[in-house]
Formats: sequence, C-alpha cells, structure tokens
Amino acid sequence: MSKWYYSDYQRNRHGPVSAGDLANLHANGQLAPDTLVWREGLAQWQPWHTLMGEVVADTSRPALASASFMTASSDAPASALANPYTIAEPRSPYAPPQAPLVRNPDLHTGGEVVFAGFWKRVAAYFIDATLLGVVGAVLGAAIGGAIGMGGSLNDGLQTNGVLAIQAVVQLVSLVLAACYAGWFYASAEQATPGKMAIGIKVVRGNGGPVGFWRGFTRYFAQIPSSLILGIGFMMAGFTERKQALHDMMCDTLVVDKWAYTAHPERQRRELGTVAVVILVLCGLLVVGMGVLILAAIGLAVQAGH
Repeated sequence: MSKWYYSDYQRNRHGPVSAGDLANLHANGQLAPDTLVWREGLAQWQPWHTLMGEVVADTSRPALASASFMTASSDAPASALANPYTIAEPRSPYAPPQAPLVRNPDLHTGGEVVFAGFWKRVAAYFIDATLLGVVGAVLGAAIGGAIGMGGSLNDGLQTNGVLAIQAVVQLVSLVLAACYAGWFYASAEQATPGKMAIGIKVVRGNGGPVGFWRGFTRYFAQIPSSLILGIGFMMAGFTERKQALHDMMCDTLVVDKWAYTAHPERQRRELGTVAVVILVLCGLLVVGMGVLILAAIGLAVQAGH
C-alpha cells in the first residue's frame, strides 16, 4: 500500500499516512483542492484534486497519475519529497529565501480526537492559577520588601509612587503569566502543569504545535472572554470542538493528551480522578468563601445596631 505525504497551509510536510487517512482528511474538509500531495512513483508533488480519484472513490474528477508529467521511474529525485513547493513556486533570483519544510513525525491526523470539555479545563485552570498565585505572592513580597526598605531610607513614598509601583508589579505579573503559558504550550507536552495533571494539551486547529508566541497571545486573548461575564470561557461547553472564544481567536484546540498521536485509543472522555478531586476542592473553596462573606455581612449588621 502506498504511503502518502501532504503539505499544510503553513508549508509543513506531514506523513507518511495511509490512503484511508487522506480520505478522512478529505471528508473532514482538511484537504483543499490545491493542497500538495505526494506518493512513491510521482516525480513531483501534485495538487490534491488531480489525485483524489486514487483515494476517494466517489469523486467525479478522475485521477491523472498515469499522465507522463506526473509519474516517474523508481529512481525519482529525492528533492521531490523534500520540497513540495518546487513546482508550485519557480525560484527567481529576486525571490526571498525560503526556510526548509519541517516534518513532524509525531503528528497523526487520521485517528479520533477527544476534545477537552469545560470542566476539565476548569480543573486545569485552577491548578495553574494556584501556581501563578504563589509566584505572584513571592514577587509581591519581594517588591513590597523593596518598597519598605526604600520607605525607611526616604521617610516613606508618596501615594502616587506606591500606586505606580503596584501597576508595574501587576504588569510584570501579567507578562510572566503569558510567558508561562507560551513556554509550556511550546514544550514537548504542549500543556501547562495544570493541563498536564488533567491529561489535556493545547494544539493548533489542524493538530499541530502551538508555538511560544501563539501561546503567549492566547493568554491575552482570554481578556475578552472575561469581559463578557465569562461567556467566552463557557463557550467551551457547547461549541462543536469545545472551543472557548480565545481558542477561536487564536486557532487553537484543547484536546486529550493522546490526541493526534500514534495511540488515539488511549484518550479518555471521562473527567478522571485528578479533575474530580480538583473540582471538589474548588467547590469547597467557593462554599467556604460564601460562608465567610455571609458571616462578615452578619457581623457588620450587628455592629451597625
């Protein structure tokens, strides 16, 4: 059985995949007619619409693989596989240099994908928020200590100066949190510690890696989700691919850690023990805070009388 390769819109080469995998990608609308594909026996990469007849039985376009300009002997040049854009973009002395295509052998697009639902994401967010809160507290204590030392030396700081320092601390904390997200999403696990604990990861819309800057930007894209009373986050509970608003803005998906790998059968739809424990702790924390608020209101009312 022939093994196929295909190129995505970012000019990344994927494969080898089976003809069945290509048929699934075609059925899901992930192969555009002009997507370049290649298999053994072809001299160069060819547009998908000219070869889909070999894979998709009900296509009305016949395969043209037998044409002389598409076939080659068994000693076809290796460059045919190395650069799918050789025929599509003739080189010019005035053309900018092109980076070589990078093949990701760990990306498997033919299997089932289990998307992470709203509650798994809540549990992961709680873990990450706790870790970032600890880091923020340490940072705040360090800045506060510096302010205290400065105040003892200069007989105190003006109110405006304190407010400015607090604003700087908040901005630094925000940037650090975005770097935290970007760095972990660009790692081999494609997930922050919270998402690792829950067993989920963040990928591109086509299953590929996110990269640092997309992960960095995705963190700030959560701001609109917060500004509309959290509705942007809740969208992950009812959209088709469990995407929140910031996922749609950044072309990302949150999926099971085994999605787009060679073992999609290991994916889990259930919450899992860690997620359940974290959600229970979240519930207890919310209830406890509610009780404390009610107690504080009661004390204030009694003091008023």
